[in-house]
Amino acid sequence: MATVTKEAALHYHESPRPGKIEVIPTKPYSTQRDLALAYSPGVAYPCLEIEKNPADVYRYTDKGNLVAVISNGTAVLGLGDIGPLAGKPVMEGKALLFKIFAGLDCYDIEINEKDPEKFIQIVKAISPTFGGINLEDIKAPECFEIEDRLKKECDIPVMHDDQHGTAIISAAGLLNALEIQGKKIGDIRLVVNGAGAAAVSCTRLYVALGVNPDNVVMCDSKGVINTSRKNLNPQKAEFATSRPITTLAEAMVDADVFLGLSVKDVVTTEMVQSMAPKPIVFALANPDPEISFDKAKASRPDLIYATGRSDYPNQINNVLGFPYIFRGALDSGATVINETMKIYAVRAIAALAKEPVPPVVNAAYGNTSLSFGRDYILPTALDPRLLTTVAPAVARGAMDSGVATRPITDWEAYNDKLRQLMGYDKKLMRNFINHARQSPKRVVFPEANTDNMLQAAVLAYREGVAKPVLLGNEEMIEKRAKRLGLDLEGCEIINLRHDREAPRRERYAEILAQKRARQGVTPAEALEKMYDRNYFGMMMVETGDADAFVAGTRSANHATADIAREVVGIRPSYNHFGAMHIIDTQRGTYFMADTMINGKMDEETLFDMARLARYAVEYYAHEPAIAMVSYSNFGSNSEPECVKVHNVVDRMHELYPELPIDGEMQVHYALNDALRDEAYPFNRLRGKKVNTLVFPNLSAANTAFRLLLEMGVGEAIGPIQVGLNKPVHFISVDSPVRDIFNLVTMAVVDASVQQSGNTPADK
Repeated sequence: MATVTKEAALHYHESPRPGKIEVIPTKPYSTQRDLALAYSPGVAYPCLEIEKNPADVYRYTDKGNLVAVISNGTAVLGLGDIGPLAGKPVMEGKALLFKIFAGLDCYDIEINEKDPEKFIQIVKAISPTFGGINLEDIKAPECFEIEDRLKKECDIPVMHDDQHGTAIISAAGLLNALEIQGKKIGDIRLVVNGAGAAAVSCTRLYVALGVNPDNVVMCDSKGVINTSRKNLNPQKAEFATSRPITTLAEAMVDADVFLGLSVKDVVTTEMVQSMAPKPIVFALANPDPEISFDKAKASRPDLIYATGRSDYPNQINNVLGFPYIFRGALDSGATVINETMKIYAVRAIAALAKEPVPPVVNAAYGNTSLSFGRDYILPTALDPRLLTTVAPAVARGAMDSGVATRPITDWEAYNDKLRQLMGYDKKLMRNFINHARQSPKRVVFPEANTDNMLQAAVLAYREGVAKPVLLGNEEMIEKRAKRLGLDLEGCEIINLRHDREAPRRERYAEILAQKRARQGVTPAEALEKMYDRNYFGMMMVETGDADAFVAGTRSANHATADIAREVVGIRPSYNHFGAMHIIDTQRGTYFMADTMINGKMDEETLFDMARLARYAVEYYAHEPAIAMVSYSNFGSNSEPECVKVHNVVDRMHELYPELPIDGEMQVHYALNDALRDEAYPFNRLRGKKVNTLVFPNLSAANTAFRLLLEMGVGEAIGPIQVGLNKPVHFISVDSPVRDIFNLVTMAVVDASVQQSGNTPADK
């Protein structure tokens, strides 16, 4: 887990501007005509259309993509009743999660009102602004009345995530855990410790899924909630048992499932040992569970255990659900989030855990291979497939239950829309960082004598993603670090001229000479090469003395690439390797190749780039839709470069008949699917949004992605090397520190996947 200090958290929220969210215009506004359309007099026309037909508000405004996070601050995280102002950072954070995970715009609204009736009237009065309302951090039992009333009195979906988010995610985990343990949901005995909003909602949903209410025992701070207790509120009375037991320890005997939403350390090893064979324990107290991971696992070898924490397997995390639930609800025009929609979400999340896990997601648990089982009953919180899995399921639930006012008819187009929302620099990069932290690798920095590379190396160590190996003169590196105010703790420095492990240079030279003997490399020449930082560093990776290498270059197509070909070599089924950038833009995420390695590409090189692009996009858990771009359209120009691209497309069609790839085509046809499909209806990309651009030469690709970045159109991850046998990556030494750090992270993930043996086979 990342280390969070008070100082770092306060600085994050304060700088470079206060808060975590902002409003960004979505329409042009630079001319007088733009302003006349946006406001007076043009705005009158959509106003009049909405007056005639209120449903048109979803056509002409952001209502259908806008969620409110509303709280009175009476039950904020683990902080309690701290009030609306103090709770605002949490609500801003929730708004941020809606945007980055599901592309939903979101306003946080803090209401200074504890009286349920007044709170309800305030929220109801402002509800026309929004497409959905997420109630947050409102204490029980008031939260039950508030949500029930607002669901009845508003015509938009309202959900108290503290109740239903935990219920949906834990229910998905429960279904899978029961399947693994070989138990039927109607037969299990369930113990719930905690009687607040989440506990009640979880229990209700479990009952809706088939748990027998007579087999439920709920406990609060006073012990078992039974029918002999007086003055129970309606929620507790709903689950009062007639069994003659009073303590949690008594309730746990022969129980199949324990659900904890209470406080730490209330469950003992003996309690777990008293449970039925093959028990399930969901200890969700935050931040410390009802029984620790070590104690629980030591108590029973047949146990399935889950917590709310990210540092243990089987994390039950609300972020698996709420962004996508609201996405599906708003996209279908649902008037409510009902039981059907929640159950559809439960089953979609549960089903995703059974799907093959993409390599980049697998890397989250070091070198192991995630697959459905005791330690993987739920998808990981940052699995990029959640958006395209859960949102459509919720939308179908809304339609099947009759609450969808804008039913989805073209599911392929809807899934394409969702894929466009999968922002990789904003979402997948966080996923990569989390993966890298699970198993930081030794990364070699041959250009440690430059400011940006050195700062990136130190940042990588500080963030826990890498163990830097700096090649260069110790004294010069230490002076540079002092000037930059950097602490080199955790960084190993190797001076090739005075390497303390002198035999290492001779060993590397001998291995290289043997490997390249038939290419004319003599032992003496190989030994001389070992004084070159690039040769030495790549040999560290080739021999396993390091895990990855990040080369600092001065230009594209640098000679360092030739050294990589010589030392680590190109993957068996290819003759070339290349580099790809992932560009995140307002329009979506795009993969661009080759942006750094190959200069003038002949047909064979371009053919390999197209194959590698397909492989890489799938590797990063995306479905490729590839445009081979040129200045010609489908044979309209017979010049050699256009013919080259045309021929490669023909070969790709023959090799991958089901792959959405076509060309050659000009960029505007690639990116404007409506224009492309109208002008060239025969194209194999018909109806799809292109997400991958393969350029005919390095000049075009490098210029295109740098132009986008310099103009502020997007943000980039890369260049990511594709096609070499080992994790050797290239980036300009003048790149921003954050870009270098991102590439280091990708290199670590690359190394983790390769070492785990999860790298998908070439096709």
